[in-house]
Amino acid sequence: MARDTVETHFTDAVATLKAGAPRDPALPIREGSTLTGERCRELYDRQQGSRLLDIAARWLREQNEGFYTIGSAGHEGNAAVAAAVRTTDPALLHYRSGAFYLTRSVMAGRLPEQGLRDVLLGLTASSDEPIAGGRHKVFGHPDLAIIPQTSTIASHLPRSVGVALAIERARALGVASAWPDDAIAVCSFGDASINHASALSAFNTASYATYQGQPLPILFVCEDNGLGISVRTPKGWVEAAARRPGIEYIQADGCDLAEVHDAAVRAAEHVRTTRSPAFLHLSTVRLMGHAGSDVESSYRTQREIRADYERDPLLRTAALLVEAGLATPEELLRRYEAEREHLLRMALEATRAPKLTSAREIIEPLAPRRADMIAKISPVAAEPSAREKAFAGQLPEKEDKPLTLSQAINRTLADALAVYPEMMVFGEDVAKKGGVYGVTRGLQKRFGAGRVFDTLLDEQAVLGLALGTGVSRMLPVPEIQYLAYLHNALDQIRGEAATMSFFSRGAYRNPMVVRVAGYAYQKGFGGHFHNDNSIAALRDIPGIVIASPSRPDDASAMLRTCLAAARTEGSVCVFIEPIALYNTRDLFDEGDSGWLAPYAPPTRWAETHVPIGRARGYGDGRDLTIVTYGNGLRMSLRAAVKLTQDGVSCRVLDLRWLAPLPMEDLMRAAELTGKVLIADESRRTGGVSEGIVAEMLDAGFTGQLARVASADSFIPLGEAANHVLLSEVEIEQAARKLLS
Repeated sequence: MARDTVETHFTDAVATLKAGAPRDPALPIREGSTLTGERCRELYDRQQGSRLLDIAARWLREQNEGFYTIGSAGHEGNAAVAAAVRTTDPALLHYRSGAFYLTRSVMAGRLPEQGLRDVLLGLTASSDEPIAGGRHKVFGHPDLAIIPQTSTIASHLPRSVGVALAIERARALGVASAWPDDAIAVCSFGDASINHASALSAFNTASYATYQGQPLPILFVCEDNGLGISVRTPKGWVEAAARRPGIEYIQADGCDLAEVHDAAVRAAEHVRTTRSPAFLHLSTVRLMGHAGSDVESSYRTQREIRADYERDPLLRTAALLVEAGLATPEELLRRYEAEREHLLRMALEATRAPKLTSAREIIEPLAPRRADMIAKISPVAAEPSAREKAFAGQLPEKEDKPLTLSQAINRTLADALAVYPEMMVFGEDVAKKGGVYGVTRGLQKRFGAGRVFDTLLDEQAVLGLALGTGVSRMLPVPEIQYLAYLHNALDQIRGEAATMSFFSRGAYRNPMVVRVAGYAYQKGFGGHFHNDNSIAALRDIPGIVIASPSRPDDASAMLRTCLAAARTEGSVCVFIEPIALYNTRDLFDEGDSGWLAPYAPPTRWAETHVPIGRARGYGDGRDLTIVTYGNGLRMSLRAAVKLTQDGVSCRVLDLRWLAPLPMEDLMRAAELTGKVLIADESRRTGGVSEGIVAEMLDAGFTGQLARVASADSFIPLGEAANHVLLSEVEIEQAARKLLS
């Protein structure tokens, strides 16, 4: 394999190093440092391994056997960061963290070759790779407390804050955690990443928490090479952006292993002892370009590139060893050549390792759902005495009146908090206020501020806390105030929550139930931002569960199912609650209380269990099936009564689950009538009905099919909203047209 310019410069420069007087390896590598000569030698090997992995990655790409060339060259100083923290400290790593990964692997008792082989199998997309199994090249391993991250810039930072919160919250609540009580979270990223909204959210959340005296043990590590691909980071910007209230700022030359080690030890000690954040700013270089396809000369001068060669961290660590008399230039070059040859042989072997061979194999980790296990756990309730205490003696099944939708959700959350000590309910305004619509009212008073609490006004932060606490074995139930607000932070579900099981083969999971107040029909209140009727951005995310209850009894049972799915399978569940139905009481006539339902006692939870992907039918008509969900259910039931009065035999099917769709129940109801009308309150374009029609046709439905939906419009204020939203009249008219 031809030598890269970086490689040639390194070997030429090592050959010119001047040996110093021999030093005891047990002593510091230089005066005043915490890094011993012996440790320096060990870390040099990890740095060298990381560099050679980058060279192997490019060779594999040239052979069309490798598929990832973003390397760690110039960032190998992060080996010292790994050495400064514990192998049990959860780490969420930058994609240039090769030396960190190799160092932790060895520190955990694995052979050096094991870490190297892990990365090579990732580069060659082998199904034998121990974390993603060939789905992507990521740094991660369940035995190393390294949580894999995708390449989405900075999206892992909000989660890292959640991990830090989970360490402290689990200890305070006395519940099991994935991490030791005195662990710290470690999160690394590049300098360009600090400008991303998700990074700013994480820094602000950490500062916000610390400002209020809340412990948050997180070490932010910024590896600053001065470039975001080709865009330069202004000098001084990282420090200016990093200095925030409550976050300790520590800077070091990231190319000087001894200096990095000293700074990382100090930073880790600060976080571990004070339980508060630190920002470790490492000035690095980027060698070999952004990736294999990057032509640096198109945006950097040769002088700039050569200046980075002089700061090469591998070369500077070699100089430390030679100057301390712990190695000779000849010895280092011999070891380099031998390791280079050995690693390229390993790379060749990795190309022969098994690959993913089927769609089924690829998809398998996305959404494992053992229905029998979920059904078994879903009916579990707290002991009678614990329930009595949770409800202050007034059990919900003994309340004088049946419950509204909002009341049913409230009681179900209380029952779940009583039985799951690791469960937390949080979001904006959910604590003392009890949520904008009172759905969480009284929960903080009964279960304490450690389990029911307000967050800052930032949806990325809310979901990041859920991601971090979920991966730490807690059960987060975050609330997003309005469906429209979810889009502010959707990548936390799309790019982080939904991908975790996929890119870790289920070794790491994101158990969570995201409650979202959604849909429209609030009598014109609030306009679009409080009446969003689009869930298209959720429905195309692989693996997540989308629950859409309409009635109080369904809401209770489905919420219990979602919580059980999260606990047993790590499912990511989005629980959309129709705002307009929260306090609805009547169905057909004023005062009929047809939309209320009694709360089922625990003895009936098993028989009322609602499996994921099971619909609910109303009526047994043979002329027409109306398929609907959410607010559409109430409108469709009312329309069906009018049709029945005119002699039309009608049935209504409430989907209840929008992902996965209840296709078995849907097709059965459709075949019984041969005529199907889909009443869809979401938009006509990109709405739920598009997916239903496609699925039904794919399943072989040959009957008559029609749909009616809301207009392709945002929702205006006041009575004007009625002109663009699906109405009961439109459902009835569409049904009559289909039947004519």
